[in-house]
Amino acid sequence: MVSDERPSTKGPATFREVFAEHEYRAVFAASTLTWVGDYVAKAAVTLLVYRETESVALSAAAFAVSYLPWLVGGPLLATLAERHRFRRVMVACDLIRMALMLLVAIPGMPVPVILALLFATTLANSPSQAARSALLPLILPGDRLVVGLSINASVGQAAQVVGYLLGAAIATVSPTAALLMNASAFALSAALVRFGVRDRPPAMNNTHRSHLLRETAEGFGMVFGTPMLRAIAVLVFSAMLFSIVPEGLAAAWANEHAGENVDPGLSQAVIMAATPAGFILGGLVIGRTVAPARRLLLLRPLAVAAPLALVPALLDPPPVVVALLAGVCGFAVAGLLPTANGLFVQSLPDGFRARAFGVMATGMQVIQGAAVLVTGLLAERFPIPLVVGVWSAAGVVLMSLVILRWPDQQTVAASVEAAQTASAAAAGTVAPDEPSEQDTSDHHGPDQVDPDRPRHAVT
Repeated sequence: MVSDERPSTKGPATFREVFAEHEYRAVFAASTLTWVGDYVAKAAVTLLVYRETESVALSAAAFAVSYLPWLVGGPLLATLAERHRFRRVMVACDLIRMALMLLVAIPGMPVPVILALLFATTLANSPSQAARSALLPLILPGDRLVVGLSINASVGQAAQVVGYLLGAAIATVSPTAALLMNASAFALSAALVRFGVRDRPPAMNNTHRSHLLRETAEGFGMVFGTPMLRAIAVLVFSAMLFSIVPEGLAAAWANEHAGENVDPGLSQAVIMAATPAGFILGGLVIGRTVAPARRLLLLRPLAVAAPLALVPALLDPPPVVVALLAGVCGFAVAGLLPTANGLFVQSLPDGFRARAFGVMATGMQVIQGAAVLVTGLLAERFPIPLVVGVWSAAGVVLMSLVILRWPDQQTVAASVEAAQTASAAAAGTVAPDEPSEQDTSDHHGPDQVDPDRPRHAVT
């Protein structure tokens, strides 16, 4: 039965129900540790490289290098998570990142070596995050998954703020101490996952394996060749095109008002923090208080509201108002993403969760980077308020077209049903020597789907 996996008219799952799952508590704690640790390390490495070289360009490169591996090998490495046990992948990646950060923390390490080690550390993020994304739906059935995704997204945004502040404070005294803190976070994360998560068989058995590149290509084919998944991908990528822009242009935007008795540093901080703050509020409020069926109804208006919130930037408002607009945009995006994630999960057949995560995560990184780059180049020739306002107005038009082509309720239900049917057919091909999750796992209720079926969220 799949009744509790589909949108329903029942009320949303509660935080108590989500955190009652002991495996989720372990994964949540491990993820929070690594999120904070990563941002602490980014702040520390940026300062460390600047102190060593006194080069703004190299300092910026140290920050940007954490995004490059997703472009180089994100989908390919995420495919590895499908081939191996999720718990084993997550623990191994944590230990690898711990070891690499310990090397970065060695005093006197040459800057090129630091950048290379950071690149290698970030490479391990892809399979780790893909495994976690595929594992969560096994732990959280039904609407608990959507609420869990909202919690993760909101806490991830909060971890960014806390990590940057903590990292900057500690790194000012000792960058090495901040890096050792990150290494310790990875060690604790590995322990939490190892002893707090059940060991499940791989999503892909030997009979389904081919070449790694071919399997990766199949992930792209699944996402962009399936109408429902393609619609979700277009929606998510479109949302990323404009929601990142205020954060990316915050420094220049704040300095344009520096002569108006406004501290540019404070203005930049307020603008940059506004989108994550709105995202936190939107994820928690909509995810917790709005019923599943109503979230689906809100998806269309929220999709248009997100870019629409930034259109008033055309009037060149003061930084506080800019921050308010960015916060409203973040609220709207946080409201639609968990719903899109839940539909994405339900519309994927078994054996594609981690690969689909790699495709979506890489696409989001590319889209956000391209949006900041293009708007930054435009802002070199035109006023920033004009660039952001026109860019956002174009986003309203784009989102209107996206929601006009959004699948109807019958198509959504048919897509979920097709994925369930494909998963049930694939379940009969599990090799005899592979243990069945049904023999060892607990069940949440009579309507729970087979816990041996990995699921996936796009973010």
